[in-house]
Amino acid sequence: MLKRSGYLAKLIGYKDTDLIKVITGIRRCGKSTLLELFRLWLLENGVSTAQIQSINFEDVNFLHLTNYMALHEHIVKNCVPNKKNYILLDEVQNVEKFQAAIDSLYIKKNIDIYITGSNANLLSGELATLLSGRYIEIHMLPLSFQEYLSAFDDKYGLQKKYLDYITNSSFPYSLKLRDDPAQIRDYLGGIYNTIILKDVIERKKIADAPLLERVIRFMFNNIGSLCSVKKIADTLISSGRQISTNTVESYLSALKDSYILYRVGRYDVKGKEYLKIGHKYYLADVGLRFYLLGSAISDPGRILENVVYLELLRRCKNNDGGEIYIGKIDNYEVDFVIQRSGQREYYQTALSVRDEATLERELRSLRAIKDHYPKFLLTMDDDPPANDNGIQKLNVLDWLAREI
Repeated sequence: MLKRSGYLAKLIGYKDTDLIKVITGIRRCGKSTLLELFRLWLLENGVSTAQIQSINFEDVNFLHLTNYMALHEHIVKNCVPNKKNYILLDEVQNVEKFQAAIDSLYIKKNIDIYITGSNANLLSGELATLLSGRYIEIHMLPLSFQEYLSAFDDKYGLQKKYLDYITNSSFPYSLKLRDDPAQIRDYLGGIYNTIILKDVIERKKIADAPLLERVIRFMFNNIGSLCSVKKIADTLISSGRQISTNTVESYLSALKDSYILYRVGRYDVKGKEYLKIGHKYYLADVGLRFYLLGSAISDPGRILENVVYLELLRRCKNNDGGEIYIGKIDNYEVDFVIQRSGQREYYQTALSVRDEATLERELRSLRAIKDHYPKFLLTMDDDPPANDNGIQKLNVLDWLAREI
């Protein structure tokens, strides 16, 4: 069991605070493991077994508690009087009207609540209204490259390990299957089908599953490309499928809510304004792309950009916050702009810049930015770090492998 130390430290830091700890993220990214690691930490630090109630609502043994009144009664009945009780509820969205149970438990002074969910709806609607200002979200992603490397005794052969990381997937359990590609494919198929069926089709009551599949394939094939709802609809219509922009928007919303896709908006660096048109989409795990589209459609440059986006998102979520945007500067594009407490960082990614023309093309957008915030060019070139008039050129695998 990999110790997701960054997430665990954050969870421990919020222990006994007057906040509900809400852990979100795509299915199988490690939320249940995090709760188990936290439970073990509690036991190792003086909390008795009786003070911990851990319930996974995907376990049939707890089906009788999927009614909010039954759940509330069970938890209150089993609390230890005059001591702090730690309530760990995994996949709580499977409980009917769970919001009411959580709200009632929250007001009890001897209860500290931790919940997980695999859909953004967990923090929308009634729960957000009931618990406004009373919860903290800890958003989980599958394994970072640094976490993936921690499963190996050696840290050599980063190129080979990176290739395995993006093809075998970054879902934690895939590490146990890494010597059997067929098992990994079956495992990824199970994750993909569960997300699409339970978190998208069932939750959003989608009737045309084949049309949804066409949209998904388009999005997986176009990670890192500027997309609009109209462009997606027009492309599908041109291939013989009728679809409205409203339907595309609904499908994309469902995919984002399931955390399988992340949408990134654009920011005009010179005009210092957020742009309303044009977005890019990135996958929570590029292994799912290989599963659905096959290795023939590899696009290593866009896959690298996807991996860098996820790492930036992870660092923003786990450290001191920040928002990620696609940068626009005149007619040029910066892959990522991080906005954080009045500060900025700029990132450009490329497979290689050893060709002089390619280097100039990748640097020109960063050179066009006249402020003095940090600027980075991340490449697969195995060269020593360099500095070009304030632009730091780094090996992206070393950057990904660095513990932050």
